[in-house]
Amino acid sequence: MKRSAVPLVAVLAVAALVGLLIYGVVSRAENKTLDEAVGTGQRPSAPARMLPVLGQTGKTDSLAALKGKVVVLNFWASWCDPCKAEAPELERAQKRLQKDGSGTVLGVTYRDASNDSLKFVKDFGLTYPSIRDVDGKLAQDYGTRALPETFVIDRQGKVVALSRGEVTQKFLDAAVTEALAK
Repeated sequence: MKRSAVPLVAVLAVAALVGLLIYGVVSRAENKTLDEAVGTGQRPSAPARMLPVLGQTGKTDSLAALKGKVVVLNFWASWCDPCKAEAPELERAQKRLQKDGSGTVLGVTYRDASNDSLKFVKDFGLTYPSIRDVDGKLAQDYGTRALPETFVIDRQGKVVALSRGEVTQKFLDAAVTEALAK
């Protein structure tokens, strides 16, 4: 009996390894993340959800409402030091986009208390709107894992650039210029 069990175990082990190999090849066959897509020159559609507007009880907004405009979508929180450092850069981008009406910066608060977020907006003199990702699902849609993270979206609602970390003026200038050209 022992002799016939050994080949059966070996066949099952080989089948399991082949199954893992096939899974590995199939899962890598297509770029599915925003990072991979943008990195290879693709322009994936930007996820959108209706979310509450920071500081405006009962009002909701969505990225979808901004189609036709360039949007710099920035995930942030008041407790995030790099978010504090990049806030002036984002406000400059807002002024540039607002000047000719071509777009806006749209903040998304992430894991932050509303009062703390409102204080952050006031302290940094931010004029762009922010929505609250209360359940974290929008952040999940964008693959957001750490703050800050920024996505530049063209007029057709496609992601043209992203930054996982603090943005610079150089990044914003290049990404907004690319989004405006589309």
